Amino acid sequence: MRWREQRGSANVEDRRGRPAGRMGRGAGLGCGGLLLVVVLAYLTGQDPLALLQVAGNLQGPPAAVEPGAPTGPPQDELGQFAAVVLGDTEQVWGKLFAAAGTSYRPPTLVLFDGAVESACGFASAAVGPFYCPPDRRVYLDLGFFAELDRRFGAPGDFAAAYVIAHEVGHHVQNLLGYTERVSAAQQRVRSQAEANQYSVRLELMADCLAGVWAHHAHRDRQLLEAGDVEEGLTAAAAIGDDRMQKLSKGYVQPDSFTHGSSEQRVAWLRRGLESGDPDACETFGR
Repeated sequence: MRWREQRGSANVEDRRGRPAGRMGRGAGLGCGGLLLVVVLAYLTGQDPLALLQVAGNLQGPPAAVEPGAPTGPPQDELGQFAAVVLGDTEQVWGKLFAAAGTSYRPPTLVLFDGAVESACGFASAAVGPFYCPPDRRVYLDLGFFAELDRRFGAPGDFAAAYVIAHEVGHHVQNLLGYTERVSAAQQRVRSQAEANQYSVRLELMADCLAGVWAHHAHRDRQLLEAGDVEEGLTAAAAIGDDRMQKLSKGYVQPDSFTHGSSEQRVAWLRRGLESGDPDACETFGR
């Protein structure tokens, strides 16, 4: 990726090297609430992060910025890379929202080490990058990119950019009302398998929206280089539910999928890359 000469977003909180901290009573789930969510996810087969997001929606107003957390573009190379990708998503989505007659409110990217407090609760880096709808922040431990390379065989800067753009895709969904609609629908269904299908549709849409960003970033600023698309598609395949379950359990349970199969994730990312059209990312039907 040709990212080094690009503008880095100022919407970054760098909490690395700081204690995870605690929010006030009622502002987050806390450790006990997090444990309950993890246990519930284990018993039901549901995505623990999805449960965190639903629970976070019930917690009240967004959390305040952690006192003393540095804001603005980070100074280290990997942090600068993340800030540049976020900044480019701001350009793309700002333009696309304006074309639709509305304004884009960008998310804040929180960089952290090991664990972090959010309006969705206290989370370990083990959950991976995530978006928290109540505080409209993307949370990222940059060590995930090394894990993506070593554990999942998906190296490369565009593979890392795809991860960030996917989480920004969840923010776009939140602004458009999809997150709230899916949470409400999941509470009405009769089985966990049905609830999981809603999660899958939301995740595949976010993959497609990540592709839409990349399409415009390359068309308008020639951000991508040879091999970048392949890096992104490899990353999408590497974190499909079927591959993840095979690695962790040795077998696959399609009814418990929450993000989609490798084939599905690749297909929807490719759709966004090729079309550049957010409307092509509709996974719920009209």
